[in-house]
Amino acid sequence: MPITIGALRESAPGETRVALSPEIVDKFVGTGARVLLEAGAGVSAQFPDSLYKKGEWVGSSAAVLSQADVVLTVAPLSVEQIGQLKAGAIVVGFLQAHTRLTEVKALRDRRITSFAVELIPRISRAQSMDGLSSQASLAGYKGALIAANNLQKFMPMLTTAAGTIRPALTLVIGAGVAGLQAIATAKRLGSVVEAYDVRSATREQVKSLGAKFVETGVSADGAGGYARELTPEEKAKQQEALDSRIAAADAVISTASVPGRKAPVIISKAAVERMRAGSVVVDIAAEQGGNCELTKAGETVVHNGVKVIGPVNLPGTLAYNASEMYARNLFNFLKPAIDKSGELKIDWTDEVFAGAVLTHDGAIKHEATRKAVEG
Repeated sequence: MPITIGALRESAPGETRVALSPEIVDKFVGTGARVLLEAGAGVSAQFPDSLYKKGEWVGSSAAVLSQADVVLTVAPLSVEQIGQLKAGAIVVGFLQAHTRLTEVKALRDRRITSFAVELIPRISRAQSMDGLSSQASLAGYKGALIAANNLQKFMPMLTTAAGTIRPALTLVIGAGVAGLQAIATAKRLGSVVEAYDVRSATREQVKSLGAKFVETGVSADGAGGYARELTPEEKAKQQEALDSRIAAADAVISTASVPGRKAPVIISKAAVERMRAGSVVVDIAAEQGGNCELTKAGETVVHNGVKVIGPVNLPGTLAYNASEMYARNLFNFLKPAIDKSGELKIDWTDEVFAGAVLTHDGAIKHEATRKAVEG
């Protein structure tokens, strides 16, 4: 029997994205699946109900949750919503297992199969499913715009009748997807750009975008494409080298984070105090605790004339494109498991499904989360 796929109008504060765009609803229906949508699901992402030509509408989230075999979500479901899921349901979304332990317990206890998008293995075959990367690219782009908007000077060099204006210097810390997009955007805005990442493998990527790579003599290449945690001695050496470049920068955009862990503190209060008044720090890692010692998530802190900005949910500020990209990630994740009759058949030997599963059959499958919940 064809599966029923459902999507809700997101209820988390400030969440504007939606898990299913009109394009992807059409694609799921094309596989033979039935699609259920809560009325107004895409309105905040600028997808009015009228754009969804296929699929079925229901008036409440409870109606979707009680009927859907697979629920697609952006933010984690609440405990109340988990209680409304039909028996044997599957949930796919950003489940934030490292901070939402109560919800994980509820998924386990209700024997819900859940897949966390942030746990999808970062392998070549899964690139089209990688929601972390798609949303990080939006965050990096918007982070550079926030920096430009808050500087009290031009980003590009200008030659005018009143003289030549020197370009701003932007330092990007972290050269993952968000960092590389921030570099590219700052370059398009005309800034001189420097960048640093503890992973030496990013050096050529940084240079290919026209930025200068900051050398500190510290490398922290880790497993899975992430950086490993630095030793205290390495952190001190890194800090010493970075502080001089932070002091010289007009804008610093920090993006260093690892899913499920607190972001490393790379920009000290002392480093901020060496920056010129009017400079800006945009800390994209604010929601994970921040890369800057002074960062407060969702706030702008002014210290010695330097703005330290801690934006949250940057992809949500570009909800239209963010939803398009995320919905495609979810479709690419589920499509291999949907057979010709529209039924969902998960191959548990597939490393993508095996790596992304959070809870299944009454157990927490992700080991780090299981230890956090059960000890």
